[in-house]
Amino acid sequence: MSSSDRRQFLFLAAALPLAACGFRPAYGTGGAARGLLEKVVVDEPTDRNAFDLVERLEERLGRTKAPTFALGYRIDVSEAGLGITTDDTTTRYNITGSVSFVLKDVATGRELSSGKVSTFTAYSATGTVVATESARADAYRRLMRLLADQIVTRLLATSAEWGAA
Repeated sequence: MSSSDRRQFLFLAAALPLAACGFRPAYGTGGAARGLLEKVVVDEPTDRNAFDLVERLEERLGRTKAPTFALGYRIDVSEAGLGITTDDTTTRYNITGSVSFVLKDVATGRELSSGKVSTFTAYSATGTVVATESARADAYRRLMRLLADQIVTRLLATSAEWGAA
């Protein structure tokens, strides 16, 4: 069996179980999450973290002029020093964040999906004050993007249950 034939056989063998279980791309024709794209209005941001979170949510879901769904959220973050030198200087910080979210139907106000996502990131404080502040700001931005991606993943996973298509 040639290398090309082997690859084609393996591809077909891998695709067969997906076709048998009814696999469809989430945003594809007839996909459960197709109705999410450009249909979700996200609560207005009130601070830098919320701005970064909303920015990423809108990147993933699109902006809407005629919303079908409303997404509310509450952000909680905490920061703790991790790396401490012998002269009691903190050299590394860990930032833990979580977002509680609720997706509602705009027309009825009915809650469709809710949950809480959480993750963490870190930054180094070993450079200059400017470098440390830049690293800190970048870590918070990364954290909000990770949390937004988790929210979108959760909405995609549950969209078939509440009929986003």
